[in-house]
Amino acid sequence: MADTTGTAGPSDGAGDPLLARHSAALELFTDRVHAVGADQWDAPTPCADWSVRDLVNHLAAEQLWVPSLVRDGATIDSVGDAFDGDVLGPDPVTSWDTAAAASQEAFREPGALDRTVQLSFGETAADFYCGQMISDLVVHAWDLSRAIGADERLPEDLVAFSVREIKPYAADLAKTGLFAPAVEPPQDADAQTELLSLLGRQV
Repeated sequence: MADTTGTAGPSDGAGDPLLARHSAALELFTDRVHAVGADQWDAPTPCADWSVRDLVNHLAAEQLWVPSLVRDGATIDSVGDAFDGDVLGPDPVTSWDTAAAASQEAFREPGALDRTVQLSFGETAADFYCGQMISDLVVHAWDLSRAIGADERLPEDLVAFSVREIKPYAADLAKTGLFAPAVEPPQDADAQTELLSLLGRQV
């Protein structure tokens, strides 16, 4: 189950620390999406074979899954390929904003975090799913920042949360093919470097 302790983030988290962190993580990634220059959408990112557009498209598709899984109780099979391929269209920034708002609204529905969702690896607590989404947004915000030359420092609270969230299953993430194997961080690594190292990023 995702950790919900600690200092809450922005007030739009409806009073729940986990929802506050989710709002903060969405805001972090949204800020980076809005900073993408018109000539940067095809730029490479730290994610192998992904351009900036590919990266934002991946995150947008992930957000679009949330209402189906959390609000509607859908399964992976019932949703099928609805969110495969390009979900950004001709206006990637607006498409991202729409997807992010839908994800936030679904998680903030009363009782949403108490539900069970059907993920690719089986039934999962919705609050754990939310924690995964937070960590993914945080790490990919760093990827996007590096790709476009934006500020790479991540909020300390989100970093600390993500380290706690990811450590128990970090070794399994590389097996999915979506993350590189972990790298050994320097002995004096800060929390952000530890987080990025867990997910195979060379800082």
